[in-house]
Amino acid sequence: MSPRWLRRLFPAAVLLGLACSLTSASGSPTAEHVAPAWVVDPTRPGDNLPRHGRSLFDRLFAVSRGAQAEIELPFPFSALLARVEAQLQLATDGSLPALKSVLIPLGRSLQRTAAAPDHFAFPRVVAAVDGQPANAAALLLKDRLYIGYQERSAVLEVISYNEEEGRFEFQLVKDYRAGGKPRVFHANRLLCFACHQNGAPIFARALWDETNANPRVASELLASGGSFHGIAARRGVDLPYAIDNASDRANGLALTQLLWRQGCGGDEPAAQRCRAGLFAASLRHALSGGQVWVGDAAFVDAVATPLRNEARRRWPQGLAVGSADLPNRDPLSGVAGLPAEPARRVALSHVAAAFDPLLPRSAAEVWLPDAPDALRRATAGLAEFVAEPDRQRLAAALAGAAKGAASEIRLPCRFDDNAAGNRRALRCGGPGGGVVEGRLELRGGRPLAGVLTRLTLPGGTALTGIELIASGKPTATWTTLQPRGGGAGDLPRSAAGDAIVGLDLTHGADRVSGEIGIRLRHDFAVAQRAIDRLLAGPAAATLFGATPFPRQPLFQALFAELGAPAPAACCQAAALLPPARLELAAAAPGATGSDPASRSFQPYCAACHQSAETFPPNFLHGNADEVAARLRHCAPRLYVRLAMADELPARRQKTPMPPESLLPVFGTDSDGWRNSPARKALLAQVGEWLRAESGQPAQLERLLAGGYEALRPCLPAH
Repeated sequence: MSPRWLRRLFPAAVLLGLACSLTSASGSPTAEHVAPAWVVDPTRPGDNLPRHGRSLFDRLFAVSRGAQAEIELPFPFSALLARVEAQLQLATDGSLPALKSVLIPLGRSLQRTAAAPDHFAFPRVVAAVDGQPANAAALLLKDRLYIGYQERSAVLEVISYNEEEGRFEFQLVKDYRAGGKPRVFHANRLLCFACHQNGAPIFARALWDETNANPRVASELLASGGSFHGIAARRGVDLPYAIDNASDRANGLALTQLLWRQGCGGDEPAAQRCRAGLFAASLRHALSGGQVWVGDAAFVDAVATPLRNEARRRWPQGLAVGSADLPNRDPLSGVAGLPAEPARRVALSHVAAAFDPLLPRSAAEVWLPDAPDALRRATAGLAEFVAEPDRQRLAAALAGAAKGAASEIRLPCRFDDNAAGNRRALRCGGPGGGVVEGRLELRGGRPLAGVLTRLTLPGGTALTGIELIASGKPTATWTTLQPRGGGAGDLPRSAAGDAIVGLDLTHGADRVSGEIGIRLRHDFAVAQRAIDRLLAGPAAATLFGATPFPRQPLFQALFAELGAPAPAACCQAAALLPPARLELAAAAPGATGSDPASRSFQPYCAACHQSAETFPPNFLHGNADEVAARLRHCAPRLYVRLAMADELPARRQKTPMPPESLLPVFGTDSDGWRNSPARKALLAQVGEWLRAESGQPAQLERLLAGGYEALRPCLPAH
């Protein structure tokens, strides 16, 4: 990988500190200038079909048919969305739904021209899950299921997680229409990774002007008279903002999986012990609401030190996480009104090179082994695999099992009553660290309720907004308060995962000075002992081995150790599904064919364009005569895409082909491809086809005089 290639992939700040891929005087790379390793290399997308497990989409829609199963998809699309929503917690407080949907009439997907010229009557729908499962039996779909739907092409594009592989699967559903027979296929991952360079969903940055959050887009949707599957045409930025956040979190899953698989080492006992400690820390993180536990000596010895040492060895300059963010794009910028002519409406689907998702993107973050937040990032990432029902079940199990172990932290306080005598402020703190601030509601001078606005304790505990209610009858100098609700699953917890069960307040006769006692129940020790037993048991290699994080088996084993009842099994039919399939085997990069007209194009184009899909155009699919005809029909667009490599990036109307992010697959980079004899030969061949057709030499300016979308499409109209 050349220095020029790296400079395109990494932002300047990262390059200055980490990724300068320079060489020493001897010509060999120096250790301090080695680039961060990519968590996901877009040129190595993995097998198109999963070796293990099924996608969450498959699991959700699999239906048993005796000894076998099939994927059964509700229609219309609103019914499919309802089926997804049935897996999610309902919003009962007026908050946003757990399934977010937006309308994108003029977007950047492969399906962007499918509805042309009726973009606004048939917008593409993008739906994403960012809510928690409805119960312990439901699938964890949060940040793990994304569906794009284009009604005109009757195609669903699905990105959903496969827990057993520890990756997102890219799938297509074809013939999704009234009276159709939907068929589910896995997509060519190399094609998908050209845009989804981190192997995960992508989405635009604010202000999400491609979506119906843009007032002009919403107005045109309403004016089209279209029906949008129960999705409101006019909506604010709240929904796309939520999808943007979900896609960012989804892109972090790959880092979490890599740290789990390799960060602790291999399959030796010490590495398994490290993963077990990392899992326990993630449970503390989830139970405590995301507080940062500083870790005790055992955690440092078993997890922090081995993980840092292993990470320094494997990734001395850190791990780069690819960005999920595309630049914001307003497709109606500069457009006074929608043109009446169909050809001019088609032109609105043009995506300028600067906004093309094919462009290589810089790293969203670089995880560094010695960064102060390195362990917090690893723990918080793994906590994203703890579903809210799992957290609630764990909290209830700990409350039911805990006995004995408790402690109290006492801090001196100062009280201040208001003039009306119905409220008392408290401020407490001690030399050992720990601060408590809040207010109490008084009746007859005695506290009956209140709220702690701030509670910090040594070890990382930092809580706000704890509502309190008096427990027992307050006296003149003594009050016991407990968190409001106080059920087994909703007690506030310290950063170490221990329940805060109550507070005792005392004050002197002056009613100004006093003391608070914060009572802790050390029930996380119950979970820790259960994890220790799993680590010592026969399934340790499976639960804590160097494989993708085994979320379901690990939680099943943990709850069994805790004696918690198992929830009803969900979505078991997927195990009976026939093997996952591609509609047509994707051509490997470097493939060649026997037809002279296509032979020179296949090594560079076949991976994306020799398929059964018409998006992107499959001009290399078919017999020799069909391929030859399609190539010549596509000649204007082929010429533009090949010639764009000669243009300065700032002057390009379209991105060159092959996509720059995939050039390393062919053993080259942008400079190498631009100057290569292969590209020049392809450009000359297409130029000859155009000259034979028009009698004039091919010229880029003439071809683009009416805009790229005015060129005839690659595939002949049927």
